[in-house]
Parts: sequence; C-alpha cells; structure tokens
Amino acid sequence: MEEAIVFRPVFMERPWGGRRLADRFGKELPPGVPIGESWEIVDRPEVASVVREGRYEGLDLGELWRHHRALFGARCAHAPDERFPVLVKLLDAREVLSVQVHPPAAQAPLLGGEPKSETWLVVDADPDAHLYAGFRAGTTRAAFEATLRDGGDVSAFLHRIPVFAGDAIHVPSGRIHAIGAGCLILEVQQNSDTTFRVFDWNRPGLDGLPRELHVAESLASIDFADVEPPRDVQEPGECALVALLDGRARCGDVRLVAGDVALLPPGAPPLEPLGPTAEALAIDLP
Repeated sequence: MEEAIVFRPVFMERPWGGRRLADRFGKELPPGVPIGESWEIVDRPEVASVVREGRYEGLDLGELWRHHRALFGARCAHAPDERFPVLVKLLDAREVLSVQVHPPAAQAPLLGGEPKSETWLVVDADPDAHLYAGFRAGTTRAAFEATLRDGGDVSAFLHRIPVFAGDAIHVPSGRIHAIGAGCLILEVQQNSDTTFRVFDWNRPGLDGLPRELHVAESLASIDFADVEPPRDVQEPGECALVALLDGRARCGDVRLVAGDVALLPPGAPPLEPLGPTAEALAIDLP
C-alpha cells in the first residue's frame, strides 16, 4: 500500500507578504523578510518540491513524475506533460498584490510566456478583505487603456468582490485580477509562472525601485469582455492532492499539520482527523 507523500515548502519573498503563514500554519519562515508565498507543490525548471519523509524522501516532484508515474494514477499514466501540471501555493497578502493578468493559451507563445489559469480558496480574511476580478460593468477599453498608459490607478475599473473565509473564485487566463490586503489564499494553478503586471500601486519592490510593468503584454492578454464574474469554483476533475487547512490528520503512518499539501497515490489510505476537528480541501486535476 502506498502512503501519502508530503513535500517541504518553498518560501518566496514578496514586497506585499508578511508573517501570517507562520502564525496560521506554524511555517518556519526565514527571519526578517516578508514572505508572500509558500509553494507547496511545484515542478518547475527553477524549483521543485522535495519529499519530506518516507519511502521517497529526498526525491523531488519531477523525479516522481518522470520515474514513478504510477503514483499519479491511471489517468496520468500517459499524460504528455513533461512536468507535473499543477502548482499549489499558500499566499499571505499582507498588502494588496499588483493588478495583473496571465496570458491565454493562444497569446502566451507570442508573448514569450505560458498560459495560466488558477483557482483561489480564501482560507482566512480580515474584515473588509476583498479581491479584484474582471471589470466593472460599463468599463470601456478606451478609458482603461488611457488611464493605464498615463500611469494612473486602474483599480476603479475593476470588479471588487468582498470575501470571507471559505469563498472561492476561478481566475482563467485573460482575467484581470488582484488579491486585496488581508487575505490568506490557497491557490491551485496551472504549472506556469508567467504574470504580466498591469499596475503596482506606485510602490517600490524589494530593491527599493519600482517593479517592472508589462503594459503591452497586458493589453494583448486582457479579456475586456470579462465583466463582474461571480465567486465560484472550477468544475472538479480527478486528482490526488489534499490540502489540510486546519487541525491535524493522518494518512496511514504519515502525519499532516495545517498548511501541508499531500499527494495521495492510488491505494493510499483515507485522510483521518487527529483531534476533534480537521478541515481539508481535495484538489481535483482536470
């Protein structure tokens, strides 16, 4: 019988990040820097998740995908993807993220990037927390583009959605979006790291200088017909990823704590709570 496979997180410093991942999940963050992202499941050329314990300890996700494909089930047995197709992150938005867009599949190769759709689950939210997704009704491309090219604040054109813990929204490629301050997010996305920054609130980056904007690429990627989308979740497919959001649990002999994301191969035992309560999210691969 296979066991759950849990990986070591990869922490990413971001100017909008904070320390909430330590407070909420007990993550051992590097001291003195704002950590915005914890990459829990990743198989990228520049970084890959490493197995934390057990039979496959020390192997990374890419090695499992290439050499132990049976762990991913029958549907993935002959998948053409060179790398594991999903990236799972925890995001701590102490400040608002940049207004951004990811290129659609048809545009991405022309712009030197990769398409990226993602789904957000709000794990925790401060009072008045919100997301931006799509445009407000009545927004015209001409008015938006004029403000953007003048370096103005384009957030007034965006659809602002109040959110609470438990809310979710799908963000397809081409949808302009931003995560507001005070949100703790679990993000499940395509295995891509292409982001075109539309507007960054005129703040400095980690080096004290303004971060690069991608105006031309953004205008080529944004879906201007995407108006006031609702909160929702992408239709589930099939997969074997489980994110523990609260409490403690086990999968056979493997123990999980809040903030862990585990790969459950075919035949792995079910997740069992340890203690009075545990909250988990099952993540389906399309």
